[in-house]
Amino acid sequence: MAGGSISSGGPVDSAVIEDLVAASRILAHHGVLDAWGHVSIRHPSNPERYLLSRARAPALVGVEDIMEFDLDSNPIDQRGRRLALERFIHGEVYKVRQDVNAVIHTHSPSVIPFSVTSVPLRPIILPAAFLWTGVPVFDTRNAGVPAADMLIRNRDLGKALANVLGDKRVALLRGHGNVVAAPDLRTAVRYAIYTETNARMLITTIGLGGGPINYISAEEGAARDRDPGIPDRAWELWKSQALGK
Repeated sequence: MAGGSISSGGPVDSAVIEDLVAASRILAHHGVLDAWGHVSIRHPSNPERYLLSRARAPALVGVEDIMEFDLDSNPIDQRGRRLALERFIHGEVYKVRQDVNAVIHTHSPSVIPFSVTSVPLRPIILPAAFLWTGVPVFDTRNAGVPAADMLIRNRDLGKALANVLGDKRVALLRGHGNVVAAPDLRTAVRYAIYTETNARMLITTIGLGGGPINYISAEEGAARDRDPGIPDRAWELWKSQALGK
């Protein structure tokens, strides 16, 4: 479907757009996004639309780069802008997860070893307790649909990835990165940052070879879900660091 032939979900408050831009910059600042990767939010007024930057390095994303898409990942008003190749990740997750209002696809470096081995990514630090529900691994070779490479280039691959993600918060992509799904943008950013931190620290812990690892339990993880602390404190700091304000 050609861009421009689909109706918009309507105007979006400028503060919402500014936070979406800030999220890209924050994740780039923390090394979770590199020259690639992207952050989206479900349209605040229409759950059948989402907002995502045009294809641009996350650290450079600005308000003018934010575009609107339908859940098939067709642009509403392309205006010649280059589209993110793997935007289908976002649209397909939003289709099957009504509880999700923010999606992030990262190239988080420390998660890669867990995507190419049988070692599971499990939480060992309190800020990553949300991982207690499990972290599945998606492999394009097992997607059941043609995949020329390891990229999520179409809706079929996006759907296969969304199915592997299931009701979880994070899924790894073999040799590629991860996808993060959350009820809101700030939570998604927190999940993405602490997934990377936890992966890095777990690799170090495994390397110590000091016997069984004392992971965060399901009970501890569920308790943290009920009382996540004061997450807005982290957002305020990260936004200030990334935007220099």
